[in-house]
Amino acid sequence: MDTRSLAVSTNTNFASFDLSRPFSPLRSAKLSPRSIPRASASISTTNSDSSPSGNAINSEAISVKPVYVPTPPNRELRTPHSGYHFDGTARKFFEGWYFRVSIPEKRESFCFMYSVENPAFRKRLSPLEVGLYGPRFTGVGAQILGANDKYLCQYTEDSHNFWGDRHELVLGNTFSAMPGARSPDKEVPPEEFNRRVSEGFQATPFWHQGHICDDGRTDYAETVKSARWEYSTRPVYGWGDVGTKQKSTAGWPAAFPVFEPHWQICMAGGLSTGWIEWGDERFEFRDAPSYSEKNWGGGFPRKWFWVQCNVFEGAKGEIALTAAGGLRQLPGLTETFENAALVCVHYDGKLYEFVPWNGVVSWEMSPWGYWYMTAENETHMVELEARTNEAGTPLRAPTSEAGLATACKDSCYGELKLQIWERRYDGSKGKVIMEAKSSMAAVEIGGGPWFGTWKGDTSNTPELLKRSLQVPLDLESVFGWVPFFKPPGL
Repeated sequence: MDTRSLAVSTNTNFASFDLSRPFSPLRSAKLSPRSIPRASASISTTNSDSSPSGNAINSEAISVKPVYVPTPPNRELRTPHSGYHFDGTARKFFEGWYFRVSIPEKRESFCFMYSVENPAFRKRLSPLEVGLYGPRFTGVGAQILGANDKYLCQYTEDSHNFWGDRHELVLGNTFSAMPGARSPDKEVPPEEFNRRVSEGFQATPFWHQGHICDDGRTDYAETVKSARWEYSTRPVYGWGDVGTKQKSTAGWPAAFPVFEPHWQICMAGGLSTGWIEWGDERFEFRDAPSYSEKNWGGGFPRKWFWVQCNVFEGAKGEIALTAAGGLRQLPGLTETFENAALVCVHYDGKLYEFVPWNGVVSWEMSPWGYWYMTAENETHMVELEARTNEAGTPLRAPTSEAGLATACKDSCYGELKLQIWERRYDGSKGKVIMEAKSSMAAVEIGGGPWFGTWKGDTSNTPELLKRSLQVPLDLESVFGWVPFFKPPGL
């Protein structure tokens, strides 16, 4: 949950991935009766100096060329909280975005993480501003956890060239512009981006491209010197049942600056096609499983854990898992904290949601290497267990104490087992709904201190909060009548 925190209208199905056989991707009953061509991936060495501009990969060497589609207004599968939540005030604020692409054939993943801190101040605070507002950290960060758990980070204290759409999942930043070019302040076609941006990125629900370079600040992890990428994405799952209105991950209170930080899964599952240059290697992929989420607010939880996976074997149908938990501060003048957690699975077009307001979520987490969660609601029960022998890679997150600093550890080589049952009237396990496993789960531990195994649950969630979250408020429709009062990002 680095730069993360707690929180379809088309009749398509997400792919079932089996690591022991070729990847069979999404089938769309609405678009065609046949399946999309099988996913493929390739890897090769590359020489970025072959590009005359130094900013775009040699097009003759690319066998996979993604197709750019501009983001349409009021798109299908849009979830609440897709937009940029900065309200223009000087309160402490950060927002972070996470995009992941998994390549089953190579058992490799690429995780792109972007963050902006205190954007009311476009550069480091002056002594007068520090006196007026207190110490603040500013800036924009771009991080990638890539193949072989190697790492790349580029950061600037300035946010003049960062931009985000208030309504939609569209954002970008220019670290360095091309000579004589003006930095973009909105989504632009990929060719125009390459003409104007030397180092930077832009991301939308359908398109993601960029080029960043190591800033030399990372001496604790194995790094690559630079990365360059272009890929398109077809969203398949948002956050909710296929064919229904998509939901807020953390419920309707996420529209207000309480119970922060907030969290929204923007795309539980999608299929991506394109290429990624990672140091001196190039990965090309078609219909690769992908995922995106975001978080925002005044600060991170005290500590947290997180598991996410879109690549499974052993089950028929479509599976996308997100599970997380944390110790977050409650609103008020005193430092009171509560446990918050969820386990949510998209399977065969349906969202199996286990959250504090419809049941109890329990966990046992080691400081690193072991993740175990169980949960139940009125109709189902779920259990997941993840392990890793990998050392993990420390990642940065925007912190109140030190700005963009090392605050968590991740790996994309988690061994995961996931099971869902129907719940009998007496609370025991009934019919097995799904059982699957993976060797490509993303796992994370963050914050602290972690003195040992953390066992916890959400049984003490205040009853008033549970009842309020069960109220089916559709705030997007409510604010549609009074758009002037609509919170940013919703």
